[in-house]
Amino acid sequence: MLKTTLQALLFSVVASASLLASANEAAKTPASEPVAQQVAELNPINLNTADAETLQRELSGVGAVKAQAIVAYRDTHGDFASVDELLEVKGIGEALLERNRDKLTVSQ
Repeated sequence: MLKTTLQALLFSVVASASLLASANEAAKTPASEPVAQQVAELNPINLNTADAETLQRELSGVGAVKAQAIVAYRDTHGDFASVDELLEVKGIGEALLERNRDKLTVSQ
């Protein structure tokens, strides 16, 4: 009887350790996309309507000066025809555009 009880207890310990190990692995696996990026894809920033504060807050690598330059470009040249036109704004390069492309739209 004691042998059976010890075997059952040992089995329970091993099974629990296995479950804990697999749960720990699942917790370490990163999500496919960060939550902020998922939200940005649902609510992209419209380059034709966003103010400088929104651009600065929502875009990676865009500070007050670049955000104001985007708004000034839009005021001078009219609405953006495409996200790629953002490259025409002084201080915006390929790397910055690619980092933020998924967050942007140019709907009217």
